[in-house]
Amino acid sequence: MTATTDGSPGAPGPRATAASETTDDRTVPGDTHVAAGLAAQRSVEYLLGRQDAQGWWKGDLETNVTMDAEDLLLRQFLGVQDEKTTQAAALFIRGEQRDDGTWATFHGGPGELSATVEAYVALRLAGDRPDDPHMDRAAAWIRGQGGIAASRVFTRIWLALFGWWKWEDLPELPPELIYLPSWFPLNIYDFGCWARQTIVPLTIVSAMRPVRPAPFPLDELHTDRHNPNPPTPLAPAASWDGVFQRLDKLLHRYHGIALRPLRRAAMNSAARWIIERQENDGCWGGIQPPAVYSVIALHLLGYDLQHPVMRAGLDSLDRYTVWRDDGARMIEACQSPVWDTCLATIALADAGVPADHSALVRAADWMLGEEIVKPGDWAVRRPRLAPGGWAFEFHNDNYPDIDDTAEVILALRRVKHPDPSRIEAAIARAGNWTLGMQSRNGAWGAFDADNTSAFPNRLPFCDFGEVIDPPSADVTAHVVEMLAHEGRAHHPRARRGVEWLLGEQEPNGAWFGRWGVNYVYGTGSVVPALTAAGLPGSHPAIRRAVGWLESVQNDDGGWGEDLRSYREESWIGRGASTASQTAWALLALLAAGERDGKAVERGIAFLAGTQREDGSWDEPHFTGTGFPWDFSINYHLYRQVFPLTALGRYVHGEPFAGRNGG
Repeated sequence: MTATTDGSPGAPGPRATAASETTDDRTVPGDTHVAAGLAAQRSVEYLLGRQDAQGWWKGDLETNVTMDAEDLLLRQFLGVQDEKTTQAAALFIRGEQRDDGTWATFHGGPGELSATVEAYVALRLAGDRPDDPHMDRAAAWIRGQGGIAASRVFTRIWLALFGWWKWEDLPELPPELIYLPSWFPLNIYDFGCWARQTIVPLTIVSAMRPVRPAPFPLDELHTDRHNPNPPTPLAPAASWDGVFQRLDKLLHRYHGIALRPLRRAAMNSAARWIIERQENDGCWGGIQPPAVYSVIALHLLGYDLQHPVMRAGLDSLDRYTVWRDDGARMIEACQSPVWDTCLATIALADAGVPADHSALVRAADWMLGEEIVKPGDWAVRRPRLAPGGWAFEFHNDNYPDIDDTAEVILALRRVKHPDPSRIEAAIARAGNWTLGMQSRNGAWGAFDADNTSAFPNRLPFCDFGEVIDPPSADVTAHVVEMLAHEGRAHHPRARRGVEWLLGEQEPNGAWFGRWGVNYVYGTGSVVPALTAAGLPGSHPAIRRAVGWLESVQNDDGGWGEDLRSYREESWIGRGASTASQTAWALLALLAAGERDGKAVERGIAFLAGTQREDGSWDEPHFTGTGFPWDFSINYHLYRQVFPLTALGRYVHGEPFAGRNGG
């Protein structure tokens, strides 16, 4: 992929020539400070130049080719494919293939079976022949990994839609699930919101088991075309895996005997649930996968493609498209304007942009207009809690999230708005909502409170990544930091959050990163929160964190952590240096009082020395996390906002101390 750091096409520029080129022991603090100031100023100019006229920022959100492959499969299923779209998607997919014939799910990662299967099928739909060299390599690798039978459930569902896989060989989830009360195990609210929005429409698809005529066979992707799904032994009945495997067998039997009136009523109830959650822009939850499956489910229930619900849903998917100058077409799984805008606001303010600067005021106005003041699915667990908060996307009123809400509050506090009463009212609502979303253990998840059931992840159906939303260190840290800056550091809920964070520290001194890669992100989030909440830099937890960060700093002065750290301990804190991860480490070290330390000096020099002439940074590596290991994200604005924040705090100091109060 050839793109600049903001997602626009172009070749990377040369490295900056500031004094910060020196990243060895010859660098002296004065030189580093000058280089940091120059780099920050260039970065400010770059970021200001990319603000939308309405006040928001948004970078490309890059994931993997399954988004593009499934878009083509959807169009094939609905009969709405067109040659321009097909060939543009194929161009992008081909460009992401590795030399060994595979597709990875993150930059520099290993080949991934399900992504490779879906990409291969999409290219077959685009006209690539199985005997083409790039296709032959892919097919051979797929067979070597166990063939289609070894791919994830979602991949095999897509193939079942065309008869390339048998529906009866897929795990079962019945639409009657919609009737389970919220206190019953495996009810839909036991799933994280992203999984819930996906599973509800898929129960309809699974019940109806549609098959469209396949345009070609896929025998070349089976290890044995005569026995594509060889039986595998069940786990022991006394194990959890064994229990849920046998439950799945019972559900398959139920499929054959389900009462038709009950099943039809359940599917209609699921359809109403889906339609009630369609956003104003036509999408569902602001993310692509639920939208795709919702469109399929409603179509199967008889909704014509010209029905307003369907038309809006299909139109919304086009807004997730990024067209590149070479004609390639990339699908974003999601869009992140609220997240990008609040982080950009924080970065600019911390870099010295005046609080009443027109760009910050426009950003605040836009964020205020995005506040969500109506209940969503979160109210199932917190029915008496008044709403107030922000979502991640342009349109996602059903699912405001705690992480965005905390960061938006931190951003709004940095702006001198001409109508301060609007700021105060929004922050009051959002702050109280955030407090009320605390889970029983004292921490915060992303979208729901107490979404911690162990059962959903054990279902054979749910092999596509994390399907629950338990509290995490990074989200909890952002909330604690926000509460401290709101003068609520001594609030009982804030203190419980601090105690939970202290208990979650790893023996090596780091914290796990749920929504960013990985321990560098977690540690970079937690340390500033703990110091904002009043822990001194001498606190043992802070000193352990500092020691760990210093121990994993790369020789070039930067920090990097590969996504494989979610699975392999040897990768923890290890990887090619990136601008965003270096910034996260610096934010922790600066908060811990290490401004004059050698590690900070070398890290700042790395950022200044790798900055491009236009004030941006290049970062092909994925440093964002959707599901740990299973779904990775390259937020194209991370490489801009976090380095600027770190440079700004190095030059100007920590933004502001928490106010006294409870």
